[in-house]
Amino acid sequence: MNNMPFNFDKKLLDAAQDALKSVKGKFEKIEAVTEYNQNKVLASFIKNKASEAQLWGSTGYGYGDTGRELADRIAADIFSAEDALIRYNFTCGTHSLGIALFAILRPGDTMLCITGRPYDTICPVIGMDGANGQGSLADYGIKYMETELDENGGIDLDKVKKTVSENNIKLVYIQRSRGYTLRPSLSVEDIRKAVKVVKENSSATVMVDNCYGEFAEMNEPTEAGADLIVGSLIKNPGGGIAKCGGYMAGKKEIIELCSYRMTTPSLGREVGATLGSTREILMGLFHAPHIVGEAMKTAVFASALFESLGFETTPSSSEERHDIIQAIKLKNSENLIAFCRGLQKGSPIDSFVTPEPWDMPGYPCQVIMAAGAFTSGSSIELSADAPLREPFAVWMQGGLNFHSGKTGIMLAAQEIIRLCSQ
Repeated sequence: MNNMPFNFDKKLLDAAQDALKSVKGKFEKIEAVTEYNQNKVLASFIKNKASEAQLWGSTGYGYGDTGRELADRIAADIFSAEDALIRYNFTCGTHSLGIALFAILRPGDTMLCITGRPYDTICPVIGMDGANGQGSLADYGIKYMETELDENGGIDLDKVKKTVSENNIKLVYIQRSRGYTLRPSLSVEDIRKAVKVVKENSSATVMVDNCYGEFAEMNEPTEAGADLIVGSLIKNPGGGIAKCGGYMAGKKEIIELCSYRMTTPSLGREVGATLGSTREILMGLFHAPHIVGEAMKTAVFASALFESLGFETTPSSSEERHDIIQAIKLKNSENLIAFCRGLQKGSPIDSFVTPEPWDMPGYPCQVIMAAGAFTSGSSIELSADAPLREPFAVWMQGGLNFHSGKTGIMLAAQEIIRLCSQ
């Protein structure tokens, strides 16, 4: 490995080389998934006769925007869904998820989360922890229940069966990724088993927060029976090209309801100027499988390297992966801050910036983030974030290409090594 211009310590270089050798088999599996998904995406573009004339977008009301319609059809195909919405109108993953929840649920309905406590920013949308008065689901008389995960961090199917059988559940919510926890991310097969239990014992709609999981496997949760999946375009499916936005894919009648919540009843998906965003959305979708593969290789390498340095990682370098997130337990806040500062030094944008913990909106404690990205907040680009609380784990993800991702990880490791040697 060329040591220029970063001047890595020889011991760190040797550790990195050993880590690469140890994960060679994992890389081969990731590349097989990448090739399958890339061909699936290419086939959808060809099938839907994508043309250059559809890339440039609309203004005003956006009536008759054929590029917008093309993007929806391609997204539906890619996710094996009856229909889809993919839009810059969705400001982020949380916004997309909120739109879907409000579209499906009505006053008096009950939603059930079967993956324990949801991600921090979704809790106020639901109205948890007294977050009322801002138009949350709870403000509209929508009730919330949850089932805890089992002792292995998986969905407790027995509890799910009992809960949906004994209660009138309108919507079952599944968070595929781990959020700020150390539980395993869910595989599509895990989701298939949960959907089967729900459908056999209730008439509930199953919605999956698919953030960070797109293209990590050869199948998506819609192929496992989920009625709706939702995600963000500055994560996996935007391919590092989309500047913002989100998507939802699933049953046609549910997507129609979501379109009315996205704009207004009766207008739905028929309005909404794309303002030149279509090219970036489609180009991002096209590149997404490859970019996800690069991010997954970066995560596997990070796991192997930090294991060799004596840190606990989840998933470990030998485990199967179902999303792009890598958690590393760094033992204390000093190491956690050093990791983020080192990773920032390996960023193409704002490498000179020093990350500091801050009171980030939507989070109950201070959070530190390393995010030197071309798109603000993009977590398909190499980034890391962590709440300053036990177990002092950092959650890192992304990497537009593996080679720069590897360097960023090594700079994070080097910063911790320097801290520990003082």
